Amino acid sequence: MAPSHNELDTLGQKLKTTAPTKLFFSYLIPSLIGMLLMASNILVDGIFVSHGVGEDALAGINIATPIFSILLAVSLWIGMGGATLFSIALGEDKIHHAQKIFSRSVLLTVLIVGLLVGIGLWKLKAIAYLFGASAVTYPYVRDYLFIILIFGLIYVLENILSIFIRNDGNPKLAMIGLSITSILNIILNYFFIFEFKWGVSGAAYATALSTLVGLLVLLLHFKNKISHLTWIPPTFHLKNMVEILKIGFPSYVVEMSFAIIVVAYNLTFLHYTGEIGVTSFAIINYLHVVFLMIFIAVGAALQPIVSYHYGAKLYTRLRTFLKMAIFTAFFIGLILFIVGIFGKSMLIALFGITDVQVVSFTKDGMGYYFIGYLFLGFNLVMAEYFQAIKCIRFSTIIVLMRSLILFIPLLLLLPMLGSSTLIWLSFPLAEGITALALLLLMRFNDTLHPIPQYESTHIVENP
Repeated sequence: MAPSHNELDTLGQKLKTTAPTKLFFSYLIPSLIGMLLMASNILVDGIFVSHGVGEDALAGINIATPIFSILLAVSLWIGMGGATLFSIALGEDKIHHAQKIFSRSVLLTVLIVGLLVGIGLWKLKAIAYLFGASAVTYPYVRDYLFIILIFGLIYVLENILSIFIRNDGNPKLAMIGLSITSILNIILNYFFIFEFKWGVSGAAYATALSTLVGLLVLLLHFKNKISHLTWIPPTFHLKNMVEILKIGFPSYVVEMSFAIIVVAYNLTFLHYTGEIGVTSFAIINYLHVVFLMIFIAVGAALQPIVSYHYGAKLYTRLRTFLKMAIFTAFFIGLILFIVGIFGKSMLIALFGITDVQVVSFTKDGMGYYFIGYLFLGFNLVMAEYFQAIKCIRFSTIIVLMRSLILFIPLLLLLPMLGSSTLIWLSFPLAEGITALALLLLMRFNDTLHPIPQYESTHIVENP
């Protein structure tokens, strides 16, 4: 039996009346834990493979990790696009329309991921070398990539469902599902790699099977009597599906650009430093995956709150939540910067790397690379905020600036200045320039002011 309107209004009352700090942290803490655990799946693969298989295998699965970015990009593209419209519809008290958006988002997922997986399996070898594989690393890339692609739809569905469940007022279940996935992944990694000796295939199977269990846990949300996620057989509504993809596009760009950045870094290090640089970047990149997810978690916690308040036109509270998210992101970035400066040896030791040249180059890299975390949080939170209020053009500009527009030219130019160590500066310089440009634009251009002032606001592109 479908829930009554009074039951479904419980979420609205919670979002409208709960003290801002309490409400923000009720979303932030589960989001942080969930995202950290999701990222830890990739990190655990790296640590176990490094200790149980070897440094070449570590470099190999790092080369394959862009597939996670591509699959997560699709998850965020459809999930954040659909969930934003879902929460705005709830704020406008259009519950049946919100349910249609959820069903159409799932349909879009099956269509897009099915196509990507088919292409990936068909052109697996070409994709492996495109990602930066060499004759040494290709066997590891192939074995890992094949299994992850087979289970690609499961991975995306778990991520999308966790986003919708968070937007449906149940961030704790989203966290629990991802927690179970992470814990099971650690256990299976140990057995598959150290006991069964399955190598990198063991790491891939551990990730895939634990994700399947996590998805089954998330399905428990449909038994919740006040769940808005009642399944409605989806109809192919082109305009609505295009709007989902349009709203979610900045999130897609964030993750897809990360995949491009990983590939570009791998190719650049391979050219200037050989396998030493590739292995060194693998270490920092595994850490970066975790840190990036922390910042994404802050935006993910902000999005359902902002979208609902935007739909309900509660702009004063909305302003408060944005300030909280910016402060939180900057504080996290500062902590990570300090850890990177004073905890280099400890972080490298996680991977069991003993090669003196790799350790030395990695320590130098951390000193430069971690500067970027002082700016990354602000950039991602502002991009997420504009996306949550449907100001897609400006959100997209932010994520493109910090990745492709600035990063790629910097990556090409910096090593030409005479030192391969300067390659590490591409990330912090791109983030810092983007943050400065964003602050200047918002300070001197009123049309880009991030806070709606009236019920009808000029920054909305597609109300």
